[in-house]
Amino acid sequence: MTEPGLVSLVGAGPGDPGLITLKGLARLKEADVIIHDRLANSKLLGHAKPGAELVDAGKGRATYRFSQEELNALLVEYARQGKRVCRLKGGDPFVFGRGGEEALACAEAGVPWEVVPGVTSAIAAPAYAGIPVTHRGKAAAVTFVTGSEEASHHEAGVEWKAVANTPGTLVILMGWETLEKITGALISHGVPGDRPAAVVQWGTVPGQKVVTGTISDIAAVAQKAGLGSPAVVIVGEVASLRDQLAWFDRRPLSGKRVLVTRARSQPSRLAAMLEEAGAECVEFPAISVVPLSDTAPIDAVIWRLVRHNSASGMGYDWATFTSPNGVTGFQVRLNALGLDARSLGGVKFAAVGPATAQALAGMGIRTDIVPDDYLAEAVVDSFRKRGFNGGRVAHFKSSIGRDTLPDGLRGMGADVDEIVAYETRVPDASPDEARAVFMPQNGGIDVTTFSSSSAVNNLAGLLGADAARLINGTLVACMGPVTAETARELGIRVDAVAGEQSIEGLVGSVVEMVKEGPKT
Repeated sequence: MTEPGLVSLVGAGPGDPGLITLKGLARLKEADVIIHDRLANSKLLGHAKPGAELVDAGKGRATYRFSQEELNALLVEYARQGKRVCRLKGGDPFVFGRGGEEALACAEAGVPWEVVPGVTSAIAAPAYAGIPVTHRGKAAAVTFVTGSEEASHHEAGVEWKAVANTPGTLVILMGWETLEKITGALISHGVPGDRPAAVVQWGTVPGQKVVTGTISDIAAVAQKAGLGSPAVVIVGEVASLRDQLAWFDRRPLSGKRVLVTRARSQPSRLAAMLEEAGAECVEFPAISVVPLSDTAPIDAVIWRLVRHNSASGMGYDWATFTSPNGVTGFQVRLNALGLDARSLGGVKFAAVGPATAQALAGMGIRTDIVPDDYLAEAVVDSFRKRGFNGGRVAHFKSSIGRDTLPDGLRGMGADVDEIVAYETRVPDASPDEARAVFMPQNGGIDVTTFSSSSAVNNLAGLLGADAARLINGTLVACMGPVTAETARELGIRVDAVAGEQSIEGLVGSVVEMVKEGPKT
């Protein structure tokens, strides 16, 4: 007989994926089955283990894939199969989340279950809007109510007369569709029409929208501003604090949708930094980094590095790298050959930029040359300043790498072997998918970022004849002058060029461009 598994009712938090608890994340990572709701941030599903079954429960206000009874039965069935089930629910499972019903179903069926509380949007959405739900001198209590049922003077689910006479802050969840009736009911029961109020839509995520007003006009103000569900409504004196305490939607890139075109293995850090500045990132990799199809050439070079002996004309004096991807490709093959950094004694290393040097450091390799300017030309100049006058150099690059560094070293008498450490390809995407990214009905793009010439070429190739028109409808920021020149050659207007060829430099240039205006 199969031992029953475990059903974990996990609160995913209000939207910001960083607000899930450590225990919730652990249950998510170890689950055999993840049943997730619409309001659980899809980025959390990236933590699922390989082979985990993902079940979209929908659970929107007007549409759903399963009835509550069907969901309850599904949880029990998976548990009886001996599986660990993560029931990923937006906010907190026990705050208007029907988690109690799912827990009762498990308890009645005799299958093991637990609840992992989450951060409820009733607190988080106001906090991200700059509204504390309690505040000394303004609110010593807070009341949470659901607005999902019809509001009237005789509402059976919520006693609005009692709510209207309860001191402190009132937070209404799922009340968008009935907001006008709810505010009318509260005013009819004695709430002053000038009491401050606010509506927060999509709280805690980059697309968050907030409006403020009074209880008498907040419904009209929110509708005029184009807000909709999901929304949290706050009524009380604390709503007046937003003007002083707003922070999340006043960051430098708040309200901006930024296109990230780096390879799928690379975008997370760039996207994370842009989102930290307030941007909503749209990730559409215009370049794909893939392992080598033929490893014999790089393996042969690695063995020559290991057997370094320049006096006999064998081996190499230097190894140069132009990107962290090159370091990764090198490390993969080094490890595959049963070697590590200890095998490379006597070889010197040069890197274009601190990110590449950091990747080498992660292997236990100290970099001898890292120029202040993160350009291949600067590496050549650094060699020249060291008095370099020849030697054997192994140059690790991509399948479409530039010739600037190897040609520059050859000009100083070096014998340079160019080795492909990784391959780049155009990702599997259709022109229609690429164009759809820029369409207003899909949210549109405010800023397009390019970190390499290949990303520019590939995206332009996918967009075809529409490339310049679509991209020039946004602000464009490029990492470094070479990438910028490639864009200009394709008729793309460049509004900002990162002075420092790094992710930090690119993000900084985007922030400055949005703040000060484009500078070509």
